[in-house]
Amino acid sequence: MSIQVIVEKCTGCTLCVKACPFDAIRIIEKKAVIDLNKCTLCGACKDVCKFKAIIIEKIPAKCELPDIKDYKGIWVFLEQKKGKVQSVSYELLGKAQELAKKLNCQVSGVLIGNKLDDQLDELIFCGADNIYLVEAPELANFQDEPYTNVLVELVNKYKPEILLCGATNIGRSLISRVAINIKAGLTADCTGLDIDLEKKILLQTRPAFGGNIMATIISPNYRPQMATVRHKVFAPMVPDKKRKGKVIRESFDSTLYSSRTKLLDIVDEIESLVNLAEADIIVSGGRGMGGPENFKILEELAHVLGAAVGSSRAAVDAGWMPYSHQVGQTGRTVAPKIYFACGISGQIQHLVGMQSSKIIVAINKDPEAPIFKVATYGIVGDLFQIIPVLTSKFKETLRK
Repeated sequence: MSIQVIVEKCTGCTLCVKACPFDAIRIIEKKAVIDLNKCTLCGACKDVCKFKAIIIEKIPAKCELPDIKDYKGIWVFLEQKKGKVQSVSYELLGKAQELAKKLNCQVSGVLIGNKLDDQLDELIFCGADNIYLVEAPELANFQDEPYTNVLVELVNKYKPEILLCGATNIGRSLISRVAINIKAGLTADCTGLDIDLEKKILLQTRPAFGGNIMATIISPNYRPQMATVRHKVFAPMVPDKKRKGKVIRESFDSTLYSSRTKLLDIVDEIESLVNLAEADIIVSGGRGMGGPENFKILEELAHVLGAAVGSSRAAVDAGWMPYSHQVGQTGRTVAPKIYFACGISGQIQHLVGMQSSKIIVAINKDPEAPIFKVATYGIVGDLFQIIPVLTSKFKETLRK
């Protein structure tokens, strides 16, 4: 839109000056002058002008859609830490193979780092038809700028139709930068992916409005279609050692690997028990634990079971547990074999992060707590009496 003062009609009456809520109009030499830096095109001045000296015109926006016919194939960003490919990458390769069957295309992985040859065969066995490998000493550890530069170059060169990435700390930091650079859309934290068989586009499903609804998002006009997926949402393929794949080695000018930041050190979090993301059994506590000191009884149960300790957002917000232990929509998504929910009411935010668990055991004194609606087994009672008994019984049974 544009705004204009017709000088021949303007009398300098100041009605427009008084009507403007943004102080964007001045009378200079008996004519209205509009400051376009302040004007919001609200139309108040036009409405009060008795002489029709102000006009606002709508200018049709010109939007040229990109040519997407040459984009083909599904890519998975293969996240690695200290030279080891992370399990979320294998999960995405498995899902990508499902999608590829509907699109009749290949699945490719993008692996960036240094000295990663020992990982290639396993990636092919688990779903990669091609692996785009970029290695350099400067790329050994993840840094935003060089990894973004490399992935953007690869996307522009090979033109994948779909690009998937884990919704991890690394993935979230990287893929949003890539999307901006290549002017593509991005759907974050997906819990479901599918293909519209008629239109041959990616259907990206994610929780919305605090998890109260599931929204399916499409990107029909731009490529690649990009999505991040949380850890443990999809299952990896069963490795097939008969699978064959192609490794495509790429290298770029060293200026592409430069970064304005310097990596000083990588400090691993000290896990007293089992890593939450990889645990087969998780013992989680919520507001019903009453305080940080009471999480000790959960740690004792977890120690007996070889489990990880998790928590609800309420416990993290209260400062009882560190954020790295939070399970839920704004924490980690987990899918263990057994999930103990202790003193957790079961708000939707938490359920989104753990409802894929195979067995859910809920312990809560409120029989109406929402957690019981998703629980496999429910125990109504005082958790401070129940958990020590469970710990003792499990310890006794597991000794046998």
